[in-house]
Amino acid sequence: ALETLKMFEKKDSRVKSAAATNLSFLYYLGNELEQATNYADLAVNSDRYNPAALTNKGNTVFANGDCEKAAEFYKEALRNDSLCTEALYNLGLVYKKLNKIDEALDCFLKLHAILPNSAQVLYQLASIYQIMEDPNQAIEWLLQLISVVPTDPHVLSKLGNLYDTEGDKSQAFHYYCESYRYFPSNIEVIEWLGAYYID
Repeated sequence: ALETLKMFEKKDSRVKSAAATNLSFLYYLGNELEQATNYADLAVNSDRYNPAALTNKGNTVFANGDCEKAAEFYKEALRNDSLCTEALYNLGLVYKKLNKIDEALDCFLKLHAILPNSAQVLYQLASIYQIMEDPNQAIEWLLQLISVVPTDPHVLSKLGNLYDTEGDKSQAFHYYCESYRYFPSNIEVIEWLGAYYID
């Protein structure tokens, strides 16, 4: 893939930007940040209006620890294409990391309108409501999530934990049992179930 994409580097700016965007993404996946950054710069310089290039640039900046600057690249990508879901998702993650919870929630609610069955978006919404100490909303989003991914043991144990925190032992037991059924090696789930049976 890298060799094929490098053949397009000498073409006109749009083709060069598309090739550099893909090269940047491949290097980013391979955890070669320096190369990913170089190609992200090339992609952005070749076509400043390419939302994927701006998103990749934001990713490389974020990986280097500059959350504020990464947010600027994601926002610029969204100004060029308001439906760039990768930029919107990553912007939400950056806001979450910066503890700008309301802004993060806004990003993920917009994403949910675009991608109503995205497991990642549903999980992030539940996580944000948990941070906001609104367990009922967190539970609602997790219930939607298990309708999309019904066999995810992590989500099931999270539901069990939330119900336990809310004092609903029977629902907590149900979801912990389901989590155990799909992944019987989670020590926290085993401990909870053991304590439940002792009680």
